[in-house]
Amino acid sequence: MSARTVVTASLVTLAVVPALSAQQKGQVTKSKDTLIREAMAAAPKEIAMNATIMSAGADGKLVQLRPGTNGWTCLPDAPDTPGQDAMCADKQAMMWVGSWLKHEAKPANTEPGVMYMLTGGSDISATDPWAKPGPGTKWVQSPPHYMIIWPFQPGTSGLSATPKKTGTWIMWAGTPYAHLMINQKP
Repeated sequence: MSARTVVTASLVTLAVVPALSAQQKGQVTKSKDTLIREAMAAAPKEIAMNATIMSAGADGKLVQLRPGTNGWTCLPDAPDTPGQDAMCADKQAMMWVGSWLKHEAKPANTEPGVMYMLTGGSDISATDPWAKPGPGTKWVQSPPHYMIIWPFQPGTSGLSATPKKTGTWIMWAGTPYAHLMINQKP
């Protein structure tokens, strides 16, 4: 494994950890082929077909299901959220994910990143990067979308921070983790 693969795998491990609890609480284990198909559905075919596919193993550690050659990493749905959450991210977006999961004051990515979630997504909050679900949590359900991972803000971009089902909006505005949500046509 190259150093780049190890760094990417380490960051992806952080992204998968929250999903492990649901798998370990008795959720049905999916086949390797199903997980690969689910992960690949997150991105355009041209990206997904050459991306590294990773998923959580039975021991809670990240397992490479298929090596890739294009610098993208795709993950299947997180089973502990109400919607589909398969994602596929480039190197810069994975650096951002790693920083976000570690609650770092500033994301580590030095350039804009791109992340696809073409099966949609479920988020706990549109305003708080580290919100935790509680009783009666109303999840933000996003249609198929992609994200530009860079600290865009409403005041300088003219874009809204209000979740939308179509068009573009800024999630987590006012935080270093603000990013563009670009929704696809339903």
